[in-house]
Amino acid sequence: MPRTLRTTLIGLLSATALAATPWFTAPAAAGPSAPTAAFTDTFDGPAGGAVDAGRWGYETGDNVNNHERQYYTDGTKNAALDGQGNLVITARKENPANYSCWYGRCEYTSARLSTARTFTTAYGHVESRMKLPRGQGMWPAFWMLGNDIGSAGWPNCGEIDVVENVGYEPGTVHGTIHGPGYSGSGGIGAGYTLPGGAKFSDAFHTFAVDWSPNKITWSVDGNVYQTRTPADLNGNRWAFDHPFYLILNLAVGGYWPGDPDGSTTFPQQLVVDYVKVTGGH
Repeated sequence: MPRTLRTTLIGLLSATALAATPWFTAPAAAGPSAPTAAFTDTFDGPAGGAVDAGRWGYETGDNVNNHERQYYTDGTKNAALDGQGNLVITARKENPANYSCWYGRCEYTSARLSTARTFTTAYGHVESRMKLPRGQGMWPAFWMLGNDIGSAGWPNCGEIDVVENVGYEPGTVHGTIHGPGYSGSGGIGAGYTLPGGAKFSDAFHTFAVDWSPNKITWSVDGNVYQTRTPADLNGNRWAFDHPFYLILNLAVGGYWPGDPDGSTTFPQQLVVDYVKVTGGH
């Protein structure tokens, strides 16, 4: 999920930097994947319930590298089932005295979930159906990081952004890859805009990548809008030939989306109907 230096809590930091950062510990890699990796979560369960700990873990703290304004919490305060087959990640405007951030006090809370300890895949069809939040400063994302981040660091581990949205572009989403020589604001990607002025906060949409050796293709609602191969990297290394894990998060503020302003209402919600991976290994 970067656009400048932003790759979130662990994305930009080397293993050495992580060791010196007391508020966050790099997740351990998942165990060996089965010959065919498959993952499905339809978020069934009672309203207010927690996500399945066998599938997802919480990544907590603030993002020192991207100047985001939220503090990621664990538990059900900011990430809970709605009882209707959805996961709801909620960004809340909180009492700033409650959460310490690198620049003082965080003004918002939210959640970031990952499968770093439970599931990885190399290649496959990776898909989620979601309804995005709205408002200046909102930054939802569904993305993947290479499971060797603890040893290789970012961006050498590789990053695949299945979908990102910034609040000042309510009808446009972005898909991007980041790797050595093409990271942060130099990431390689493209945008997809809904026709007729429609907004991604108005309804659910399906976001997917099809990832195979030396090729990644992005689609929205089945409409392919971008394909990337090693030929797009200007001679840089293709960093997408090993297992990656999944991340869902809702950031608030940051260098790319900018901060919320007087037009932004809270709470805001990223509503996730399902996440599934097929055909990987």
